[in-house]
Amino acid sequence: MAIEAVTRPQPAVHTKLSRQQITGFWGAWAGWTLDGMDSVIYALVLSPALTELLPKSGYKATPANVGFAGSTLFALFLVGWGLSLIWGPIADKFGRSRVLAATIFVYAIFTGAAAMSQTVWQLGLFRLLAGIGIGGEWALAGTYVAEAWPEDRRKMGAGYLQTGYYAGFFLASALNYTVAPHYGWRAMFWCGLTPVIVAVMVLLRVKEPQRWQQKAKLKAETGVSPLRRIFSPPYTQRTLVNTVLLASAICGLWAAAVYAPTAIINLAKRAGMLQPQAVRVSSFGMGLLSLGTILGCLAVPPLAERFGRKRTLTFYYLGMAVCILLSFGWAFYLPLGLHPFIALLFFLGFFGGNFAIFSLWLPEQYGTTVRATAFAFTTSFGRFIAAAVNFGVGALVSRMGTLGKPVAFTAIAFGIGLLVIPFAVETRGKVLPD
Repeated sequence: MAIEAVTRPQPAVHTKLSRQQITGFWGAWAGWTLDGMDSVIYALVLSPALTELLPKSGYKATPANVGFAGSTLFALFLVGWGLSLIWGPIADKFGRSRVLAATIFVYAIFTGAAAMSQTVWQLGLFRLLAGIGIGGEWALAGTYVAEAWPEDRRKMGAGYLQTGYYAGFFLASALNYTVAPHYGWRAMFWCGLTPVIVAVMVLLRVKEPQRWQQKAKLKAETGVSPLRRIFSPPYTQRTLVNTVLLASAICGLWAAAVYAPTAIINLAKRAGMLQPQAVRVSSFGMGLLSLGTILGCLAVPPLAERFGRKRTLTFYYLGMAVCILLSFGWAFYLPLGLHPFIALLFFLGFFGGNFAIFSLWLPEQYGTTVRATAFAFTTSFGRFIAAAVNFGVGALVSRMGTLGKPVAFTAIAFGIGLLVIPFAVETRGKVLPD
């Protein structure tokens, strides 16, 4: 009687990463981490900075004025982030690593310069200029990792990369807990100068991906610019769809993330805490949000491989909509809402990991010669829409005299995104195109 051999499933063997691939990843990750730190510093110091600068600018530092000015300045920051779409065509022409270093340098310099602000408008100008650098870093870091890592590792690499941004939330929260109470909000912005070191490291040690080097040696197939090509077949529909999807994510998540520290401080004071203690509680809350987002980012690659990019994004968008409504529309108005609000921030953070889907998905939809342009445009143009939305949120906060409901309304953005997802391109199982 024949005995059948039992075959055991062999563990997946991943391509070993070279030293250059590891160095390049950590350079991109560190830049993205400090990018996250720099961008969230503003949210953490929003209340004390505007309380000091509004009177110097001729306005009373009332809660309504602080809310309106904070939203206006954040809208300017998003405009700067929108302008960062210029980095994509530059990177497609001159390379990923050099332009990546330039974006890090720009956002670090102008984040540090914000410490010297004497009026609200000076702070707004520095935040606009910092936004130009901050927005470009994601596009270049995501493009670099997609092209530099081997096919069997790049999808998880995208998830790892996105955790850096929210690790930056941890750094900013730690600085807010330790530095801000003793040295004030200006010291927080001075800490934002540290990414300059990372920019120098990237410039000196990270080489261009071979995939881009090979394409760079070839002449362009046509004289058409990369920006024009991403709006030509076969990219037209996917570029429009991706831009709307990113705008939906940005409008919803950023309003919640920016106003979360202020909401926690309000709830903490309502619970009888003094300002220093309330600031520390807000740091804890943002740290919890960051932890949830890191876990959400790490969950993206396996979910996207199992269920597809579109279904995974649908799951994350639904979660974001529900969590924004529950946190700002419900918990914020409870008599003892501090603890429920902070608990919901963890889940808000987890579903905020939806941005990791785009780090994985966008590079799969475009060829090497236009990849950075497409990544930069789709992730940046939506910031202009988000800027208008945040300005509207600020106006509602001022008119309604409350913070929760105006932010809760941004859940509508994810509803729009859910309607658009069916028109997106599914790329599960496909390799990165040349």
